[in-house]
Amino acid sequence: MFLLRKLFPIVTIGLISIVFISCDGLFKKDEEKKVIARVGESFLYEDDLEPLLTENMTKGDSASFAINYINNWASKQLLLSKAKINLSEEKLAEYNALVDDYRTELYTRVYKEALVAQATDSVITDEQLSSFYENAKENFKLKEQIARIRFVALPKGFLDQDEVAKRLKRFKKDDIRYLDSIGVQFTKLNFNDSIWVRYTRIFEEIPPITADNANKYLKNSQFFELEDSIGVYLGKIEETKDVNDIAPLSFIKPTIEQVLLSRRKMDYLRKLETELLDEAIKDNEFEVFENKK
Repeated sequence: MFLLRKLFPIVTIGLISIVFISCDGLFKKDEEKKVIARVGESFLYEDDLEPLLTENMTKGDSASFAINYINNWASKQLLLSKAKINLSEEKLAEYNALVDDYRTELYTRVYKEALVAQATDSVITDEQLSSFYENAKENFKLKEQIARIRFVALPKGFLDQDEVAKRLKRFKKDDIRYLDSIGVQFTKLNFNDSIWVRYTRIFEEIPPITADNANKYLKNSQFFELEDSIGVYLGKIEETKDVNDIAPLSFIKPTIEQVLLSRRKMDYLRKLETELLDEAIKDNEFEVFENKK
């Protein structure tokens, strides 16, 4: 990668000149770093910019990127300088406190997340899922209707429609093998009727079924044969759940896993913070002074 100091001799912003410096540059805040621009007492170093230039950039692209980056950096420095001059001492103190709070929050959050990732187990067992579900199932009431369904969509004029309908209704092992063997002829299919799906998804996959007629076709053990301008839809409803019914465990499993992982994380962090405070007090690194008036 070519050196930035070879790109441009001078870049001017407003009334302030920002000068590119060679290895023997005039401005050196650190003897080991090469300065490429300065605004007042703020310096931009080659090390700050060089990692941003990728190998697939042409010299022209690198030059354009570098000049834009330096101009943006200088603009921010100039605006910051003006802000410090024009803001009141009270406002500066207020914003500095916010910056300090943000810096502290950023560092501690990243550190805690790293500790949690290393120290906590992310595996939730079936026993833990079942136990939590049984103890809190009343809190998991459905807000939408769901169903277990198997169905196929056939092109119009499909010759073996009656046979497919018979097999889909019965759905024994040999029926499943038969349906699988001709599955490439279906425009859509879903044989996994152990999975709960939302009614809204069924409406998308089977357009003749809508919110208005769902109660007619989406009923326990219901079989339907429907048709539209595109094709024919054959389906068997195994089971449905209505709004305010208790959600099946399999349907809300991802939600419960997130709840349990979140609790595990919070328990670990509370324990960590307690141990940190206890250790700091023991080592005389932390103490609270009594406020005597």
